[in-house]
Amino acid sequence: MKDATGELSMTAIAVVAIAAIGVVFTQLVWPTIKKNITRSAHCSEAYGCTTTGATAGTVKCFYMTDDAGTTTDIICPSQSA
Repeated sequence: MKDATGELSMTAIAVVAIAAIGVVFTQLVWPTIKKNITRSAHCSEAYGCTTTGATAGTVKCFYMTDDAGTTTDIICPSQSA
């Protein structure tokens, strides 16, 4: 009976640990990954890039946010190599 109780305790600890890792991932890691994916997608669709208003190694570009032609500016990494 003691062995069964020990295994149940270890299972509970494992479930709590997995849940904690899931919470940390969804609250801290995933928003950063999502932001980088979104920025990369916007930079791949960007046009009218210029170095004015950007820091070293970056360019200031524009992209269309919708089909109505609304534009937003975004800072993208410089593509010159």
